[in-house]
Amino acid sequence: MSGKHRKTSLREALALRAVGGVVLGATAVGTVAATAQATAPIIDQSRSGVVAQDRGHAPKDGSRGNATQRKAVKAASVISLAKTQVGVSEDHQGESKFGKWYAETPRAKQTTQRDGGDSTSSYDRAAWCSMFITWLGSKTGFTYQMGADAWTVKHAEWFKDQGRWGTKPKPGAVVFYDWAGGKRISGIDHVGLVVKPLGQGKIETVEGNVGNSVMSKVRSTADVVGYGYPDYAR
Repeated sequence: MSGKHRKTSLREALALRAVGGVVLGATAVGTVAATAQATAPIIDQSRSGVVAQDRGHAPKDGSRGNATQRKAVKAASVISLAKTQVGVSEDHQGESKFGKWYAETPRAKQTTQRDGGDSTSSYDRAAWCSMFITWLGSKTGFTYQMGADAWTVKHAEWFKDQGRWGTKPKPGAVVFYDWAGGKRISGIDHVGLVVKPLGQGKIETVEGNVGNSVMSKVRSTADVVGYGYPDYAR
């Protein structure tokens, strides 16, 4: 394994089925992907972390959510939670805890419909790096700042639409990669969480769906398309 995705995403899997075995890139998977609009994220509305649907788009300044919630969530808290998941892996059937969790959320129904899927159960075995980030946001009550998606491209577009997108690594930032070295959002194929910048073109991260598990990695910023910035408490 190279430390990169071994599985196709739900969107790619649907494209694979549609064209008889040829996996298409994110920019060429048909009119559904090309015309789909980013839908609203989901937010946690209970202590249990059950995901509920957010009605309407979050403000561009990321102000949705109460002040107490914003103050309570620091980058260190999300990073700490991510580190507790290092070593969590898929089962022998290739299913992940994060895919199973996402499949049960209202957001999964939205993205399944958007991406042309038949059932939310498809997420059980889909590439789950973006669902891992979504899970982190949900469990910390910070979805309105971290977004909620199973498709890396749409997850990145959400950050850009919020006006919280850039090229500087920061602790707790959501980092998006293109292994081909491209710099377009449409080419993104993996996502992780920045632990800290290391300098000299390196970052330390925690990422889901790497070698079938959650892993700590040191990555080259040459593969980074950009970063999404949750508005953490200072």
